[in-house]
Amino acid sequence: MVDDVPVLLIKQGDKFYAIEDVCSHDGQPLTDGPIENCQITCPRHGARFDLATGNPLCMPATEPIPTYDVKIENDEIWLRENG
Repeated sequence: MVDDVPVLLIKQGDKFYAIEDVCSHDGQPLTDGPIENCQITCPRHGARFDLATGNPLCMPATEPIPTYDVKIENDEIWLRENG
């Protein structure tokens, strides 16, 4: 959680991504969605989002989801919202 917003932290290879854990299409969690090729798919209706930008890649989502810069320092994870 960041300021009462659920955030999903994802590791792909050596890179970490952080996104708001809420589908912009219907407000449901993305937590259980499959992750492949730096994209996450909403488990409810199949909307797909780019992990780096939060941009929707297919319908039914048309709005991006917030993303966060991730910094790991001294075994602590620091997040800063993009944009």
